[in-house]
Amino acid sequence: MILKETIEKEFNNLSKGQQKAAKYLLDHPKDFAVKSAGEIGKRIGVSETTVIRFCYSIQLSGYSELQKMVREQLLKANSTLGQYFTSKVELAEKPEFLASVMEKDCLHIRETLEDISQDDFDVLVKRLIKTKKVYVTGLRSSFAAASWLSFTLGVVRGNAKLIRPDTDDLLLTVTEMDKDATFIAISFDRYMKDTIKLAELAKKQGAFVIGITDSAIAPIKEHADLLFQIHSSEKSTIDAAPALFSFLNAVIAGVSIQDRDRFQIRKEQYEKLESEHFFIQPGGKLD
Repeated sequence: MILKETIEKEFNNLSKGQQKAAKYLLDHPKDFAVKSAGEIGKRIGVSETTVIRFCYSIQLSGYSELQKMVREQLLKANSTLGQYFTSKVELAEKPEFLASVMEKDCLHIRETLEDISQDDFDVLVKRLIKTKKVYVTGLRSSFAAASWLSFTLGVVRGNAKLIRPDTDDLLLTVTEMDKDATFIAISFDRYMKDTIKLAELAKKQGAFVIGITDSAIAPIKEHADLLFQIHSSEKSTIDAAPALFSFLNAVIAGVSIQDRDRFQIRKEQYEKLESEHFFIQPGGKLD
């Protein structure tokens, strides 16, 4: 039994009090390892009985067994970078390392496909077509994906902005968001507070918030109108990247196909540019 996976699987079946215990466990495993059920209950504002019932709800015999699993699994877990390296060492012991790594990427894409609802995807695409403004943010390991998504949305539909807390006036940017805006937050473990706070503020301004993350109970869920989980059985943020980009590519494809008239206009605008001033052909030379 993998504790984190079990909690994520059973989370929606838990009572609100038990969900508080589940979230606190994932955020503060050290407290569960050393504190009693009563102390945990006081910390999060629920009864000791609720904490113990939470243990039963995830198929454990009681609080003692939960503490044992926390110490064995959550406290001894490697960093995502360590997990990434360990998984690749295992693949290196097999022949055809390149094929093995890429086959794992294909597996993660298939797992993500199983977790994503086609109906939710359709809602996402329609929203990106109808909305007037799109804002995208993602930090650290999520930055590359956020940058690619905002750039590509800018190409196929226009009026898409990448939010960077280190350079943008966040107060001004947030005040521009309203019911006609869509905010996309890409948030992977370790979850950056700036991303979560921006999603919260965007939601308060009336924007439609889309969360793209690695867990069904990630912090961004609290503020998201739509949540998409990118799956990686390796539990490494790096390993989630191929599935994440595949999903984002599907989003761009959906917007392009379902909004063909605007895409055609954007394409014609690009073709009218005097591209020789900006690009160089393969084998060409700069003047």
